[in-house]
Amino acid sequence: MGFAQVLSRAQMGLAAPLVRVEVHLGSGLPTFTIVGLPAPVVRESRERVRAALAHCGFELPAGRITVNLAPAELPKEGGRFDLPIALGILVASGQAHPACDLATTEFYGELGLTGDLRPVPGLLLAALYAAASGHELYVPAAGAAEVAAAAVARVHAVAHLQEVTSGEAVAGLAPGVPVAEAASAPVLPELADVRGQWQAKRALLIAAAGGHSLLMRGPPGSGKSMLAQRLPALLPPLSRAEALEVAAIAAVAQCSAGVTEVAHGTRRPFRAPHHTASAHAIVGGGATVRPGEVSLAHHGVLFLDELPEFDRRVLEALREPLESGRVSVVRANQRADFPAAFQLVAAMNSCPCGRAGLVMPRCRCQPAQLLRYRARISGPLLDRIDLQLQLPPVDAAELTDVRVGAEPAHALTTAAAQRQVCAARQLQLQRQGKVNARLEAAETLHSCSVSTEGRTLLRRAATSRGHSARSQHRILRVARSIADLADRDTVTAEDVAEALALRWED
Repeated sequence: MGFAQVLSRAQMGLAAPLVRVEVHLGSGLPTFTIVGLPAPVVRESRERVRAALAHCGFELPAGRITVNLAPAELPKEGGRFDLPIALGILVASGQAHPACDLATTEFYGELGLTGDLRPVPGLLLAALYAAASGHELYVPAAGAAEVAAAAVARVHAVAHLQEVTSGEAVAGLAPGVPVAEAASAPVLPELADVRGQWQAKRALLIAAAGGHSLLMRGPPGSGKSMLAQRLPALLPPLSRAEALEVAAIAAVAQCSAGVTEVAHGTRRPFRAPHHTASAHAIVGGGATVRPGEVSLAHHGVLFLDELPEFDRRVLEALREPLESGRVSVVRANQRADFPAAFQLVAAMNSCPCGRAGLVMPRCRCQPAQLLRYRARISGPLLDRIDLQLQLPPVDAAELTDVRVGAEPAHALTTAAAQRQVCAARQLQLQRQGKVNARLEAAETLHSCSVSTEGRTLLRRAATSRGHSARSQHRILRVARSIADLADRDTVTAEDVAEALALRWED
């Protein structure tokens, strides 16, 4: 009889609970049983482990082999448990004596039939939890770069089962390797390339400074998509903690698709799903719960072009994440909470035909058609969008003037706008520890010091326009961001007036 225990981790949403792979060798008829709620791919590891051990010159112990994946009520999926199962059998039978401490070391890897180790998805998430526990890691060499930034005490990159069992020195990666940028980062879109639309560019700057949501309405070709694509370049680079969180979410999402490589970097994510996307694709879910677009846009931008063309249920599902910054996906046998602190940017035409506001050709939409088109976006969702802007058509003279220096000397560039945004956000972090758009109701009243004239103007506008309490708070947060861009401690009446002007009313 023999017993061994090897550590690994499962994956449930953005959690990586510890799994103890317990191997017991007993007498009796030869059997190989895996218990502990394994998925079919985990049960199939019996054949992979059997072939890999034989190819490496090891013997599969005669008698009853019982592998328990504890805790038993936790679902286990993927080929990551191949290596810990094989190692547990070899340790329990006395055929291997690893040089590491099995009580503080975790093992991951899918075994090939010849004993080679193949990368498995979700390694970065497991590495983050292992680092919090102070554990070492043995991972396939092909996936070691994915976990290098997780600050694990030591990461051992191994390419074959025999490297683990022989006790030979293996490659160790230094802990805390900085999150690497892509080898050739793409050139960011330039804000100065957008001709005209001065108010829209000002609104984009305010949205970036305070993390506010933005809806742009205008005729086709007015620059809505161009402006949205330039927003990520205005935002401050991701911090190390934010970059790891974004990469972990991407790893979990790509895990479900069978992709193991995770894109590391400091550029904020930009997601632009098609309007035919389902509610599961946008907010998360599916048979195997995985993050949706709102979570993949965490700490970044979610761009919804042709907003009224999205399914009504998809749009209504955005209301809770916009308010809370998180999304909870519940299924019959599984529940997962995903972060979703994204910045929503949406675009739509002014009418179904898209020609409203144009001199030629004129819009021929009937009033009933226009009402039905705009009614596709509910009032509660509009109430949660801070900036709502009407874009006019671009003047032909501005669009066709391609001379060098045709743009005014004060044209706002991406680099200059990002410096203003970073300065404004630094003020917000020092004052309240978060961006203005994420302030709660009580925090809004405490952080947004408004002049007497500003309060009077806000009350008059709320009375005349029928603004809800939520709308008033959002207008006040936008005004606070405008004041931060000007480095003012107090929100003035001019700041409130500009915030009101950036929220159109039908």
